[in-house]
Amino acid sequence: MKRRDFLKSTAASAIGLSAVSQLLTPGALGRQAPSMSSRPMQSKGPFWPDGVRLAVSISMQFEAGAQPERGAESPFPPLDPKYPDLPAEKWYAYGVKEGIPRLLDLWDRKRIKVTSHMVGQAVDHNPELAKEIVDRGHEAAGHGQTWAPQYSMSREEEKSSYQASVESIERATGKRPVGFNAFWMRGTPNTLEILQELGFIYHIDDLSRDEPFLVEVKGKPFVVVPYTIEHNDIVLFEARHFSAHAFAQELKDAFDVLYEEAATRRRLLSVSAHDRISGHPARVKAFAEFIDYAQKHRDVWFARKDEIARWTLESANTIHEQ
Repeated sequence: MKRRDFLKSTAASAIGLSAVSQLLTPGALGRQAPSMSSRPMQSKGPFWPDGVRLAVSISMQFEAGAQPERGAESPFPPLDPKYPDLPAEKWYAYGVKEGIPRLLDLWDRKRIKVTSHMVGQAVDHNPELAKEIVDRGHEAAGHGQTWAPQYSMSREEEKSSYQASVESIERATGKRPVGFNAFWMRGTPNTLEILQELGFIYHIDDLSRDEPFLVEVKGKPFVVVPYTIEHNDIVLFEARHFSAHAFAQELKDAFDVLYEEAATRRRLLSVSAHDRISGHPARVKAFAEFIDYAQKHRDVWFARKDEIARWTLESANTIHEQ
């Protein structure tokens, strides 16, 4: 049995005007203005399906239960790892007991779908919740099997970890993940090749653009659906101590700029919500305020990242980077 009945409605793509892009203009360097031909061109329309103007994609990280038993990141002062950190353990537990359920209800009320990056060990501890996320229409994406950082792994260890996470997610949800997010975005020189070998089609560990693009991995295209630190709840709430009101305003301000730019180029607004952080009442209200604001604008698509990745692969006007 699921925790609660949920709506079966799907997010609808808004239909609007198609747009065409502008070429980059040369920039100045010192007293000269050389050609910027080495810079990849901007995307050319059509930008999104059905003439959508701006895509918005929310990540809901499912991590609770996979944190280390000792020394896990938390809001509390550091504790000698020889002692159990009981408050930190309960802080993480909030994510599955209250945070994700509250966020799922919000997504239903606003009729949007999100991508949930799931740590395999978190799924193993709470398989019913992982299945509920997928049953409610959201994407299950990979986030490693444990909180062990990928960057220090051998190629064999890294591939084994990803394969284990695929199996955990597929076992619980019936869906095989096609997207990936590394621990704190820090993969290895082998990560993309391994992901491609395992059937993944995209990753999000890139901050370099506000639109998806393609890179070549072993002669085949692989999608980058860019992430953002500036709209990440861990950074803004836990590190910069934003209020819920300030967080909502940050998202609305970013939306305004990207919506204006989206008249002439492909634009994506990426937002991150972690189970134990964004699932608190005031923060859910902030997300609701932002979603309401965005949905008052025409031609806005709240999209899962797998949808974005597949469109990126299909579009003839997607930027290709070496």
